[in-house]
Amino acid sequence: MAKVIMVQGTMSNAGKSLLVAGLCRIFKQDGYRVAPFKSQNMALNSFVTTEGLEMGRAQAMQAEAAGITPMVCMNPILLKPTNHTGSQVIVNGEVLGNMGAKEYFAYKKELIPKIKKAFRQLEEFADIIVIEGAGSPAEINLKQNDIVNMGLAEMVDAPVLLVGDIDRGGVFAQLLGTLMLLIEEEKERVKGLIINKFRGDKSILDPGIKFLEKKGQVPVVGVVPYMEVALEDEDSLTERFNKKQEGLIDIAVIRYPRISNFTDFNVFEQIPEVTVRYVTSVRELGHPDLIFLPGSKNTMGDLKWMRQNGLEAAIKQLSDDIPVFGICGGYQMLGCRIDDPYNAEEGGSIRGMALLPVTTVLQKQKKRCQIAGVIEKLDGIFSGISGCNFKGYEIHMGQTVYQDGIEDSRVSGIENKAVISAHHKNVYGSYIHGLFDQGNIVHGIIQALAKKKGIKIKEGVFEDYQTYKEKQYDKLAETLRNYLDMEVIYEILREAHLD
Repeated sequence: MAKVIMVQGTMSNAGKSLLVAGLCRIFKQDGYRVAPFKSQNMALNSFVTTEGLEMGRAQAMQAEAAGITPMVCMNPILLKPTNHTGSQVIVNGEVLGNMGAKEYFAYKKELIPKIKKAFRQLEEFADIIVIEGAGSPAEINLKQNDIVNMGLAEMVDAPVLLVGDIDRGGVFAQLLGTLMLLIEEEKERVKGLIINKFRGDKSILDPGIKFLEKKGQVPVVGVVPYMEVALEDEDSLTERFNKKQEGLIDIAVIRYPRISNFTDFNVFEQIPEVTVRYVTSVRELGHPDLIFLPGSKNTMGDLKWMRQNGLEAAIKQLSDDIPVFGICGGYQMLGCRIDDPYNAEEGGSIRGMALLPVTTVLQKQKKRCQIAGVIEKLDGIFSGISGCNFKGYEIHMGQTVYQDGIEDSRVSGIENKAVISAHHKNVYGSYIHGLFDQGNIVHGIIQALAKKKGIKIKEGVFEDYQTYKEKQYDKLAETLRNYLDMEVIYEILREAHLD
């Protein structure tokens, strides 16, 4: 029967996802079969399994760190916010429906059997299961029928490591305050504290650690430094959004309110000469070398947002000189029209940006599949990536077709007049997430931009993104081995048991 350990945090973005990934990598390196688990994930970054099921991107990343294929049982419940008060609820990889926050809060206890079943599936496979919590276990208003923090820890009898983020300040209050708000049975589950994202000389922190251990009656099992690892973030709290222009090649990604799967562009950050900026206004946009329109959980709403704040007009004007590339929802926006006859988003129809000769109709059912192929002949600035192999996945509600029979070069063919990808002049669109993960595609795009700009970029740095990520997982594991007391963590595992 699998041993289990759980990582909870004092708040969102305390670093739980990366710590789980790092522990998965360490246990893998030490010869164990290890798997991640998060019962309920709220994020707009998602992944599609080989079976065509949808799960949180963070758990897919953690599975990669563990050296295993992502499975939907690692994340049985995924919530994808559609507005400030509601989410699309995905259970075992398939859409259950849209629910308001109050409705879901009342319903979630019905999902406990599905969570337990998913966990038992992992137990059959793994020696060790590393569980990630969500937000904070001390959210009093959410503790009733909790299925993701201490409620889950009780379900599977998991010992807990509690993580605080010192980079935001107040880490001692975070950790002690969380412990104080737990009931006694919950507090007994907390076997170790971790101070995360520390910068500076640890000896200065030592008096505070002694006080923390004395007051909290829980040992500190690690002070982890602020880590410069380039791995995928779980949600929009990512610090990637705060980067400023500094590279020779400047890439701007439009950060609309419901941006999703922005991890598509992480691959460009491995190149030292490239800066990837996330922008929300015309002033921030400036005059970049490439504009990406990413995926969106509310394509029509985000298009209206761009229309209202002037970004749409600015992008259309810049597209005469600057390449524009839309992925998924961004691809749909670049077309002539989006129709929503089934109220998948906002209902009705909306005029698109008219930069691609396509129209989109949002369907009742979501398309989810993995895909591989060869980029067919392209014209324009990115003609050099013609013939490159690609692989990735599709996850979208829309069916996109060429308007009025106008056909153009395409990335991956036509099926019943539906197009996976299209381009017109220097504007490109595709439904394929992960399209840029192959090194030769990134190489072709960056070298084309460099040539247009009259500069040279070093050769030999455009490795496949998967190869690059493997190095990052090893770097993450090495750092955690140096700053976590792994002997204590293994002892916690040895003492863990399941009923």
